[in-house]
Amino acid sequence: MTQQLIGAIEAGGTKFVAALADETGSILARTRIATRTPQECFPELTEFFRAAAADHGPIAAFGVASFGPIDIDPLSPTYGTFTTTPKPGWSGARFHDVLGSFGAPVVVDTDVSGAALGEWLAGAGQGCTTLAYTTVGTGIGTGVLRAGKSLMGFSHYEAGHIPVPRDAAVDSFGGHCPFHRDCLEGLASGPAIIARWGKSLSELDDPAAIDLIADYIAVLAANLILLHMPDRLIFGGGVMKSPALLAAVRRKTETRIAGYIKAPQLDAGLERYIAAPALGDDAGITGAIALGRSALA
Repeated sequence: MTQQLIGAIEAGGTKFVAALADETGSILARTRIATRTPQECFPELTEFFRAAAADHGPIAAFGVASFGPIDIDPLSPTYGTFTTTPKPGWSGARFHDVLGSFGAPVVVDTDVSGAALGEWLAGAGQGCTTLAYTTVGTGIGTGVLRAGKSLMGFSHYEAGHIPVPRDAAVDSFGGHCPFHRDCLEGLASGPAIIARWGKSLSELDDPAAIDLIADYIAVLAANLILLHMPDRLIFGGGVMKSPALLAAVRRKTETRIAGYIKAPQLDAGLERYIAAPALGDDAGITGAIALGRSALA
C-alpha cells in the first residue's frame, strides 16, 4: 500500500526548514530557506513542495511549526495567520494561502510546540507525561505538552514576554523588545545580547555575562516548574549553545526553587531535569512532520 506523504515546515526567526516525509517520518526531500519576507519565502516553499511532489508523489497533509505570534486555533477563521509579530512584513501572512493550492489539510502550531513534540516522540522528552520545551534564540518561547498534545488557552503561550526582575544597578541595559523593553526576550534573546554587548554570548566568553543571562532564563524555568510541574524542561536554541550556560541555568533554577518542591523528577543539581534537546536542530522539523501526520485519515 502506498504511503501518504507529509509536507513539513519549521518556520524560525532566521531560517525555514521544509521537508517531504513519509508516514514513518523518513525524510525524502529537504531544503533550507533564509527567513525574509513572505513575498520572498512563500514562493520558494511552493517551488520546493511542487518539485518534491513531482519526484515522490502527491502531498496528503502539511504540518507547520512556526514562529509567532500566530493563530493556532483550528476553529478560528484566521487559523495559521501571523498576528502581532515584530518581524517586518509577516503580520497578516497566512500559511494556508501558500499551501492551499496543494489541496491538503494544514495543521499549524508554534515552533516551540513542534520542537517539544519532536523531543517527546524521539528525543529528550521520551517518557514524559508533561514536557516543557523552551527555545532561546532569535526569540524566546516555550511549548508545553501534556500526553503529546500542546497546551494553550485562547492562544499559544508567550513565555518569552514574561516580566523578569532587573536590578538597574547591576544591569543598566533597558531591554530590546519593541513591545515590553525589558521582558525576558528583551533581555536574554540573541538579538538582545548583541544589542547589549555587540557580540553573541559564545563570542563574549565572559562568565559574568553567562551568569546574568542564566539568571533571567532561570526565572522562566522556575515559573514553568511552579505553573506546569513538567516532568522535564528542555532548553534549545542558538543562545543555549553557549558553553556553560545550561549548567548555570540549572544551578540558578535550583536556587530559585529553594527546596520548596520535593519530587523525584527534580534530581540534585537538575542535571537530568533540565536537559538539552537530544535531536539538536532536528527537533522542530521532526515535530512538524508529526503535526502533518495527525491530519492523515
